[in-house]
Amino acid sequence: MSDVIKIKKGLDIRLQGKAEKVFGTAELPELFAIKPGDFPGLVPKLAVKPGDKVKAGSVLFFDKYRTDVKFVSPVSGEVQVVNRGERRRILEVVVKSDNQNEAEGFGAVDPKQVSKQEALEKILASGMWPFFRQRPYNVVANPADSPKAIFISAFDSSPLAPDYDFIVTGQEKEFQAGIDVLNKLTQGGVHIGINNETASKAFVSVNGATTHSFLGPHPAGNVGVQIHHVSPINKGDIYWTIQPQEVISLGKLFLAGVYDASRIIALTGSELKTRNYVKTKVGANIAAYVSNVEEGKLRYISGNVLTGDKISKDGYLGSYHSQITVIPEGDESEFMGWAAPRFGKFSISKSYFSWLCAKKEYKLDANLNGGPRAIIVSGQYDKVLPMDILPEHLIKAILTEDIDKMEQLGIYEVVEEDMALCEFVCTSKLEIQSILRKGIDTMIAEMS
Repeated sequence: MSDVIKIKKGLDIRLQGKAEKVFGTAELPELFAIKPGDFPGLVPKLAVKPGDKVKAGSVLFFDKYRTDVKFVSPVSGEVQVVNRGERRRILEVVVKSDNQNEAEGFGAVDPKQVSKQEALEKILASGMWPFFRQRPYNVVANPADSPKAIFISAFDSSPLAPDYDFIVTGQEKEFQAGIDVLNKLTQGGVHIGINNETASKAFVSVNGATTHSFLGPHPAGNVGVQIHHVSPINKGDIYWTIQPQEVISLGKLFLAGVYDASRIIALTGSELKTRNYVKTKVGANIAAYVSNVEEGKLRYISGNVLTGDKISKDGYLGSYHSQITVIPEGDESEFMGWAAPRFGKFSISKSYFSWLCAKKEYKLDANLNGGPRAIIVSGQYDKVLPMDILPEHLIKAILTEDIDKMEQLGIYEVVEEDMALCEFVCTSKLEIQSILRKGIDTMIAEMS
């Protein structure tokens, strides 16, 4: 194991509502949906229509410009509806489960015995390829590329994040098989970022991967931050990333020959009365998991409070998410506003008294507490971004569409999740993540 990499910049947002490490008894929902919007840059082409029968692993839609990149059903059943938005953009392909667990067969094979080409063909055929994402840009990887290395973050440091050590325990064999497959896809090796204080045996004892130990506040668990400190991304470099539960599904694909979309997710947030872990599948309808909540106007989030997607109470789990969060919406007027002492408010500055209570957990809502205003170079972002870049200048370069400066200021290194804390602490109330994605889209358009 390498030396401990200490992350000094960052911020742990102490929220109420962490999931207890026990499994709940909620049954699998009836409906599942795969959302093209989960995959930036994708132009989907439907392969099914309402009423079609499908199995787990049956193709629902594919990438119009890379037809071998397929997006498949997580369960067997019937395509119930294709929900569309403006200009008939596909929002969701909804499948109604028949509870039969029928799956397409892709053939079991020893992952150590396959060639790179055989491994690629199996992953593409099964619909597992979208779980491979590329840095820079955090888009679905191009199977024709040869990545410099593959990185996995084995811990999540975001607010109320699920514990991957708890999730992976008992699935060590499948995780090891997944690592064996990943080693077929790159000459640069597989790298796993672990938490120096809590890493489990599943990650520490795995063969065929180099572990890197990290210590520090969020975003230490972000795979982008870990890549930056292990092997910074330069122009022309391509890395692939994949999450631990997706590695397990990859292992199951080769050991059992079927696409297994099983996921263990954490139910979190101050407004959930029952907070634990549940076993479900990719794209699950969340209604059954969030039925026991506090009264009031609530915000339901697929993912964490910094980077997750706002969904409805009967919405669907995102394809890359392992967490559901429920917090107050916070759109009520506050008596005396900013002039109130706000003893129960969390702040990174010393504006409130939260800095005196180092271990107190807070019940935060989604209120912005102000509107957008002019950007000010104050060094706020720099305090929470543990990378050797100048975030405020990068955002300005994106707003002015200055391609050269974007490159010089490190746009290849960052994606939305890496700068989510900048958005949280921003007194200008800028939507940093949206601005960054527009910059990334500009770079993709210019470089293609």
